[in-house]
Amino acid sequence: MNSKLTPELMAHLGPAPFRFTPRNELMLSAAFSLPFKTMAVALLTGLSFWAYLLHGAQMFKTDYLWLWAAWCIMAYTIGHLVMGKTSLTSNELTQTWIWEKKVELRDLAYAKLIRVPGLDWLIAPRLYVRTLMGKFTVIYACDPDMIEEFKRLSAELKSFRSM
Repeated sequence: MNSKLTPELMAHLGPAPFRFTPRNELMLSAAFSLPFKTMAVALLTGLSFWAYLLHGAQMFKTDYLWLWAAWCIMAYTIGHLVMGKTSLTSNELTQTWIWEKKVELRDLAYAKLIRVPGLDWLIAPRLYVRTLMGKFTVIYACDPDMIEEFKRLSAELKSFRSM
């Protein structure tokens, strides 16, 4: 029996897995910048103050539970925004969030870094990735070293998939 893989057999097995080695074994970054987090917390605080000014002490009555329910949902989201971390290893790209986003690098089909030039300090650059199965994920990071790795990953993936 011939154990060699012919090009025809390789085509039936699917595309080769993508391999990427980050500069550090484990790279970590905050998902969002400090100014963005500060604005989000300030907005949440300002909304609670505004609600108090509108309704006074009666806002703590059951008639205003809808107000507190909306505020709690916003606080929950902002809490995850403040605590969100992005990590990159040679196997996967993850971001903690309300739910954990995880993409295995070997499954990547496409990656593109999206950013607003000059506003990285406020609007976190994001890496849009799509897997071979068509699943897409958006991963945020604000650390310049991580953004450089995102650029390198995108370029290497494009080169690898165009072979």
